Amino acid sequence: MAEITFGTDGWRAIIAEDFTFENVRKVACAVGKYIEETYYQGAGDKRVPVLVGYDTRFLADRFAYHAARVLMSMGIPAKVADRDVPTPAIAWAVMLEPTAGALQLTASHNPPEYCGIKYIPHYGGPATNEITAKISSYVESAATATEIQAFKVPTFDAQAPYLEALRSRVDLQLIGSAGLKIAYDANYSTSRDYLDKILIEAGVEVAVLHNWRDPLFGGNMPEPKPEYLKDLIKLMSQRRFDLGLATDGDADRFGVLDENGNYFSPNQLLALLTRHLVKNRKQTGAIVRTVATTHLLNKLAAIYGLAVIETPVGFKYVGERMRSGDVLIGGEESGGVSIQGHIPEKDGILGNLLVVEMLACERKSLTKIWAELEEEVGVSLVYRRADLDLNVGTQRILMDALSENPFPEIAGQKVSHLNRLDGLKFCFDDLNWLLVRPSGTEPLVRLHFEGTSADKVDAVMLDFRRMVDEIVRRIESKNQLK
Repeated sequence: MAEITFGTDGWRAIIAEDFTFENVRKVACAVGKYIEETYYQGAGDKRVPVLVGYDTRFLADRFAYHAARVLMSMGIPAKVADRDVPTPAIAWAVMLEPTAGALQLTASHNPPEYCGIKYIPHYGGPATNEITAKISSYVESAATATEIQAFKVPTFDAQAPYLEALRSRVDLQLIGSAGLKIAYDANYSTSRDYLDKILIEAGVEVAVLHNWRDPLFGGNMPEPKPEYLKDLIKLMSQRRFDLGLATDGDADRFGVLDENGNYFSPNQLLALLTRHLVKNRKQTGAIVRTVATTHLLNKLAAIYGLAVIETPVGFKYVGERMRSGDVLIGGEESGGVSIQGHIPEKDGILGNLLVVEMLACERKSLTKIWAELEEEVGVSLVYRRADLDLNVGTQRILMDALSENPFPEIAGQKVSHLNRLDGLKFCFDDLNWLLVRPSGTEPLVRLHFEGTSADKVDAVMLDFRRMVDEIVRRIESKNQLK
């Protein structure tokens, strides 16, 4: 059985293989020990509860009740959501009343055979590295100390207070007056009866797909990318809509199609929403983005006189900065976003609503608004991603080799400086760059490229792969000789 390790957003594994009731018990016990030491010292009998939520995956609800009973058997009060719940909704719930945080049973956008569990502290954002390190250190030692009792577990409603919070964060009256037509793919996820409900309440005409629980997610990945949104794209080709919206499995990531059914990347959406918050809402504050996220945000920041804060990959780093300063928007290229005054956690439902609000405010199509943004910044950037399938040992040797002897030039472009915040980022200038970093959860090295033309990006991709392949061949040749 594989070791329980916490990645960038909790522990995930294949159901019945490593993600078992016994391993959920181990994690819940470890979280319980952390909670006892962190929240209850000197609190006497006033023990605040832990909330427990779950997504639509196979057995996720059963795992949630099991985790709750483990905590209750340790003397820690727990409540389970009365239905599958979006991660941003349970993150909001932990902030409504004094709590010791929440456990969320979800594997987010991972394939259907996976489940996961993550701890959300009382501040409503991802657990920091320090917190997960403490929990990880307790996994084995805490597991056998408690006999699980068959408690009747109380429930709570996460939907009503979260929807009420959204009503104060978007202008539903403006949205309702715009006469928009929206196609929404619930993707069999937790966002059903959340995103569609609030849009319909505002008076928007909404066509909904896949708004029921299917643990297999229709045989697809629960991820709002074009290859998994074919039904939504087909619907938009058959009828006229102003937007197509979707979320991932636990609704912390968002996906948007324009009026023609064309997919808009998270990088594009982050730039558009930044512009909307400044131009239409007259808001200010810093822009927080990960090292892998578009530098188009830097261009906008320069135009608007805003600061840019760069973090390692992972929304926990973005959320941490959002909790400690005046931040307008925080986001990452994988589809996570949050804004000033909201939870320091990515929220796909809010992200979608803000795009709708932007269209209602501008009274223009998404295509037109994007064209105006590119005209304003005076540049069109090309972004690409790729992966190197390498085992952990080869990854480490490759990264050491690149770090010790970084390429001074790639495809004829001289490297102006190196960014070592997370992986290795080769910066040619302010807008042309390449990031190489090992995945925290898979045997892959992630590659991110951005530049001012497709030709430049493609040339860098090709030349970089050529040079890296040569390094990998030398590594593998040495391994074979041993």
